[in-house]
Amino acid sequence: MKVDVAIIGAGPAGLSAGIFTSRAGLKTVCFEKLAIGGQASLSHSIENYPGFEKISGYELMETMYKHATSVGTEVVFSTVNKVCQTKTGFCLTTNAETYNAKKLIIATGGKPRKLGLEKEKAFIGKGVSYCASCDGDFFKNKTVAVVGGGNSAVEAVDYLSPIVKKVYVLNRSEKFKANQNDIERIKKYKNVHILTNSAVKDLFGKDVLSKTKVEINGETKNIKTDGLFVTIGREPDLSFLDFDLECDRYGFIIVDEKMKTNVKNCYACGDIVSKHFKQVVTACADGAIAGNACIGG
Repeated sequence: MKVDVAIIGAGPAGLSAGIFTSRAGLKTVCFEKLAIGGQASLSHSIENYPGFEKISGYELMETMYKHATSVGTEVVFSTVNKVCQTKTGFCLTTNAETYNAKKLIIATGGKPRKLGLEKEKAFIGKGVSYCASCDGDFFKNKTVAVVGGGNSAVEAVDYLSPIVKKVYVLNRSEKFKANQNDIERIKKYKNVHILTNSAVKDLFGKDVLSKTKVEINGETKNIKTDGLFVTIGREPDLSFLDFDLECDRYGFIIVDEKMKTNVKNCYACGDIVSKHFKQVVTACADGAIAGNACIGG
């Protein structure tokens, strides 16, 4: 199938880009391998997106999806296995079909960053999780720990606190990256116990996770944990590309002010881009810029 613009990723960046290109009359297809909205759709509550004092990530992304499709963006639920450069643009291969696009927008976000522990993989789905809103309900009235100190960690605590018996918050440093007002709020939750200067060292359990070995201020102790929610950021995955893009030392794509990459007619936007501040609102702005750049050539 021939299209004008192919967008990989139907999160806030990808959908925003699709709205702009589709409204300009460009035939646009947006690929999503999981669910609409990406990481944003998993947010229990979003309180800093203009126009909504408070809205769930799922509701916000559903609204964006309806907007994008209403103006002509075709959303295809399929994994893009490979992207090659051609004389006229790009060739994208999925399990079902091959697409040829004049322009490409990469909006794939990132995958959850893991702790890197030896037993971590064995406990995934058996106590270890990377999404509180996805798996939190399995730990009703149990003891869990949230690893991280950013906004994702706070969101996880907000979701888990009403459900579980106890929540440990394990943050590597004394200071948190999350908004200070949010940190002060979760400190008031009676079942939340914040442990700063702490690092997860090992995981224990016969068939499922039962204990977490934590180093706190240089001292090691085992904490009873039925669940461990890892919220330490995300990392890029560009393994589907058969060409090289200029990236920073962490693997995130470097773009200019128009979201252009070093490859002609290839753009990137959202959390896959090398930048300091990553929020739904900035992802939407990136997508709008990338989409507009495609229109202008």
